[in-house]
Order: sequence, then C-alpha cells, then structure tokens
Amino acid sequence: MPAASRKKATAEQILAAAVGAVPGGSARPGQQAMVEAIDKAVKNKEHLLVQAGTGTGKSLGYLTPALLVDGPVVVSTATLALQNQLVEHDLPRLAEAVQPVLGRKPTFAVLKGRHHYLCAAKLEHADEEGPTDTLFDAEPAAPKAGQWLGEGARLGKQILRIRKWSEKTQTGDRDELDPGVEDLAWRQVSMPARDCVGAGRCPYGAECFAEASRARAREADIVVTNHSLLAVDMIADRQIVPPHKLLIVDEAHELADRVSSAAQAEITPEVVERAGRRSRTMITPAAAESLAEAADALTVCLADLPAGRLTDGLPERLRLAVSMIESATRAGLTAIGEIKSDDPDPVGKQQAKAVLDELSTTSQRLLEENSYDVAWVEKSDLGSGRRALVVAPLSVAGTLSDKLYADRTVVVTSATLTLGGRFDTVARSLGLPVSAPGPSPAAPASSGPPASSTSSTSSGDGWTSLDVGSPFDYPKQGILYVAAHLPRPAASGLPDAAGAELLRLVEALGGRTLGLFSSRKAATQAAELLRAKTDLPILLQGEETLPILVRKFKEEQSSCLFGVMSLWQGVDVPGEACQLVVIDRLPFPRPDEPLAAARAAAVDASGGSGFSAVSVPIAAVRLAQGVGRLIRSTGDKGVVAVLDSRLETARGYGAFLRKSLPPFWYTTRPDVAEGALRRLANA
Repeated sequence: MPAASRKKATAEQILAAAVGAVPGGSARPGQQAMVEAIDKAVKNKEHLLVQAGTGTGKSLGYLTPALLVDGPVVVSTATLALQNQLVEHDLPRLAEAVQPVLGRKPTFAVLKGRHHYLCAAKLEHADEEGPTDTLFDAEPAAPKAGQWLGEGARLGKQILRIRKWSEKTQTGDRDELDPGVEDLAWRQVSMPARDCVGAGRCPYGAECFAEASRARAREADIVVTNHSLLAVDMIADRQIVPPHKLLIVDEAHELADRVSSAAQAEITPEVVERAGRRSRTMITPAAAESLAEAADALTVCLADLPAGRLTDGLPERLRLAVSMIESATRAGLTAIGEIKSDDPDPVGKQQAKAVLDELSTTSQRLLEENSYDVAWVEKSDLGSGRRALVVAPLSVAGTLSDKLYADRTVVVTSATLTLGGRFDTVARSLGLPVSAPGPSPAAPASSGPPASSTSSTSSGDGWTSLDVGSPFDYPKQGILYVAAHLPRPAASGLPDAAGAELLRLVEALGGRTLGLFSSRKAATQAAELLRAKTDLPILLQGEETLPILVRKFKEEQSSCLFGVMSLWQGVDVPGEACQLVVIDRLPFPRPDEPLAAARAAAVDASGGSGFSAVSVPIAAVRLAQGVGRLIRSTGDKGVVAVLDSRLETARGYGAFLRKSLPPFWYTTRPDVAEGALRRLANA
C-alpha cells in the first residue's frame, strides 16, 4: 500500500470506521486491546501471541492494524472455509467501511495451492488420458462389473462442463465452478505443484490461472492463504507466498500439525505402479520391469505387517522392497533426463519425473532411518484396502523456528493458545524460545480457571503474549459439570454408567444436546441408547453429510447430534438449539497414533514425562475446542458435562486441563447439573 496514496490514519480510526459500518456495532474491549497490541508489535518488530476468546471479534482485531502496514500482509487460516469467510464476507465489508478513512479502498487477494486452479495444459489432454489413471490413483474398492464404464461416462460429462466453464472463468478457481465436480474429475484438469514444469517451459504459461493468482497476490494489500500452503511455502524456502513484513496466523493451534503433514511422505504400491504407467514410454523396459517388481514386493510386505509404528527400523523384507523402489526410481530418473525447451510433451515428462523423484526421495529418507523421523505402516479401516508406508518428522519446532519468523513480524492468534493458564507450551510447539521452563502439565496448578477479563503476559525472547479474554460472562452463562462419581473409563465404547448419566442429562433438558465422543463406537452406542429410551430426534455423524446434520440440529429444537473429533471444532450453533455439550472422555491421543506415541517416547527417553509433555497438551487443546461449542453468543446458556471422572480426580493434570478451559461455574454434583438443565427446559 503506497504511503503517498493513503491518508494518515490510526488503528483506532480504522477500527471505529469498521465497527461503525455494522448496525449497532461497537468496539469490544478485547478487540481494542488486540488492535493496539498488534500495532505495537509491528512497530517494535516483535512477534506476538494473542489468545482471543469466542465473541472477541478476532478477524477485525487483526485486519484493522494490518491495513496500516506497507506492502502485502499475509493472513493464514486453518481451513479453506475460514479463508473463504474472510475473502467473501469480512474483507469486502471492511474495505468499504475504511475507504473514507484511508483515502483509498484496500485490496485483497486469495492464494491457494496450485491444484485448486484449472490447468490449461492438463485440460488439453483430459479426454485423451481418460479417467482410468485417476480412478486407480483414488484407490477405490473393487469395482462391480461395468463400473469403470459408468465412472468414465460420468466423469466425461463433468470434464465437458469444465471445458465450457473454462471459456468464461476469469480465475480458474475450482470454488467458482457451480455446481461443483467430483475430485476424480478435477484431478484430470488440475496440476499439483510437483507436476508443474513452470510457466517458462509450459506452452500455456502465459495464460496460467495459478500464476495469475500469484501475480494478484503480489499487488494486494492483504493476501489470505491457508496453513497447508503456508507450510509448503516454508519447506520450499518461502518461494510461493509473496514477500511481506507481517504474517498473521489465525487458528494457530493447528499450524504445527499442518507443517507436520506437509513434511510427511508416504509410499504405496499404487503410487509405484502409477510411476511405472506414467514413465513407461520414457524409460527402458528394464527400468519399467523393476518398478513393477518393486510394487509387488511392497504389496506383499505391507500385507504381512500390522498397522503401527516401526519402532526398531524397517524389517528386513520391507527394507529390501524400499531399496528396490529407490534403485528403480533412480534408474528411471536417469533415463528420462532433463526437460528441454523443445521437448514434445514437457508436461507429461515433468509428471513422470515428479512421481519418480518423490518416490526416490521418500525411499532414501526411509532407508536412512534418521532419529528425527518416525515411520509407520498405515492400513485403512474403511474397506478400501489402502496400505501405506509413512514417514514424518518427530518434531517441527525446529522447522518453524528457522522458517516462520525470519525477516517478518509474526502474529499468531487463536481462542486456544494458553494451556494451564500459560503460553509456554504452545510457544514451544511453534518454535519460539521460552527462557524459563514452565510448570509441567502434570504438576498441580493453582486453583480456579483464569478470569475472562483482559490480561497480558510478557514472555521476552523476541515475543510477547496477550490474553484479551472474552466478552462472555462464563460463570453466569454456563456450568462445567464433571461426573466425578463415575468409574474411570477403561474399555473402548460407552460404559453402561456413562450411558445412564448421558440419558439422565439429555432427558432433563429434553434434547438440545451436542455429544462429542472419543470413538465412533461410543457415539453409535450413545445414539442407539437414546433412540431406544427416548422419542427425541437423534442425529449421528456418518448417517448424513455433516452440513446437513448441523442444519437439522439447528432447526429441530429437541434434536441431539452425536459425533466424533470433527465435531469438536468448527460447529457453531448459538442459541437454544445447543444447551448441553456432553464429552464422554478426555481426548488424549490414542496409543496407536504413531507421531504422538513417538514424541512421547522421545521425551521419556530423555528423562522427562512423555505423557505430561505430549499427551496432556494435546488433550488440553482438544478439550478446550470441544467445550467451546457451548457458549457462542452473549445470550447463550447451558451445561458442559464431562463424563470422565479424571478431570476432577486425576492429581495434577486434571487441574491443568480445567485451567485450560473457559471459567465456567464448576460442579461435580449431578443434582445441580440436572436441576440447571430442567430450569433451561422450562424457561
């Protein structure tokens, strides 16, 4: 944003204009504190962690000071849905409101991964390739007779519709294609970044939609992207996102996991076979035969091995199969050689090289068996028969420390940044230095949760932290009830005592319950119990799409919605439709989660407590996200019921987890919880 074209304005003036454009709008104390802190952090070139509770107006709190920064400001969100919320609603409204104050209308752009855009080079050959390769890439279950023909005809119609759309679209963004198309069809006409030859060598480079989106981003005041692309950008030495002075990371508690996913790699027999198909006309027959043999060897090994972490390195037969893949892919890459400007099919050649190169790199990584990597065998339990050999970094804190903070100010924000009342744990996971070690999560915490009023904590070492609280009066709006009298949960599923407690609570309120369960088995058992014992409408995740289930839950006053981890965050149901949130057990990572188990084992090996350092913080973030489903507006009232007695009885970590939650009025008495629910039912 050139300084000469902008009036001199303050963050306070911009915020006043923004909130004044909303009927009845007014700045909130937490929002004002957030604006001031970010403005100060930018001027001091100091990184900032801001915890902003639900209802703070967090988006406006960080967009307002962003408009005072010269050059692009990058905002990264956790999901494409949040990205679209900013681009389609928040930013257009803000730009209109602040134009008189700034003397110009701020511009913004969205930046997505290359595969979100239509590729003209891929579209040119979509009909020639047909759906077969893509269908096999998707690894479906065994088809019925004639199924491939039906799939091909359906996908062919969708590709024809994409062709017509391509003649009028200005952006090539998949999200603008309405109605949409299946993933199988879109993969026929889009290009992953690894397969792209680059605009300079592509015959369609001048009209590339992905390149055009990057050009728009370089010229915008605010660039909105997502954590997945931000993670890829860091790993690629910041070659994707345009240069900028300020990065704002929203929903920052998810960033480390997205970086882990970006740094994760896998080998499947299907991918090895696909490498052979894509490169068969470019490599020697011997190399093609080696790839086929390697795929067969990997298939046999993965079939014999159980799912789970490989704690003692690669078993001998698996090591041999991976060595075969590494050797075959290296030979294939040598045979293909470099891509030249006069190659007849540079795109096809790059696609073949990309899949071979990724397999070669992953094979070498697995064979090295570095102490900073974790390897495991993954098998699908959904009937697809998918098997994979996966490798991922033990920790990404070092990557974040090296790649996230250099040459820019970083503001990270979320409703869940303090655990046990401190920022230390999240700061460490994001690669920030913490000079003095904080208390162990398993150590007894001070009594009572933090107040919801604005509070600030300075942490030094180049970063500061701020908790702006929440506008909600949690002690008056909600009750946290822990069923301390129930037995400690043991076996998977829903214990009989917990089921009986759930039934009493739901009947006291007459429905209006969001049930968050630790397993699909427990959620199903709860739904079956309530359907057998009550006449309430019971909605179960998996029986319909999630958007439909949430809509029905909002509309049917007495309904209950039961589900698993994807319901623990992102579900926003304010008002009387959701006045009871039930959590069946504390959401510790499962023992068979390879990364969490490996990280805990590494802490144990160094003399610490893996449970305290890894499992408890994971549970704290998940629990806070789940509990946060109850109070979504200033008029909401209700009860959070945790059917896991350990939240009260476990010495140390029980208090730590409670201190990580909003400051609800707390009780362990069943009669108090049921009485409150009956009063809500009669209100």
